[in-house]
Amino acid sequence: MIYVYSFLFAGFVCLIGQIILDNTKLTPGHVTSIFVVVGAALDVFSIYDKIVEWAGGGALVPITSFGHLLMHGALEKAHEHSILGLSMGMFDLTATGIISAIVIAFFLTLIFKPKH
Repeated sequence: MIYVYSFLFAGFVCLIGQIILDNTKLTPGHVTSIFVVVGAALDVFSIYDKIVEWAGGGALVPITSFGHLLMHGALEKAHEHSILGLSMGMFDLTATGIISAIVIAFFLTLIFKPKH
């Protein structure tokens, strides 16, 4: 049943994104930013953790999970190191994905030439 819940949650996030794109003048960048902020806000109130328990991997794949991980790491370090922990922990859980994106983008720019 967890596979069904995963599919439903990830599909629901995609559905909301598509509805926003079709009915507003917002760009995909705006929608992505909105989803990151929503994921972070849900994590502040410990709602996203309950969604992850319910939907499993389906809640860890969409962009909302990135906001969840940013806040989760920041709040975790804030409990250990006070206010300085917010900036220290923000990228702990997401560092691998961010570094991978930067390195892959660098090597792709060496291979491909931009169109003018």
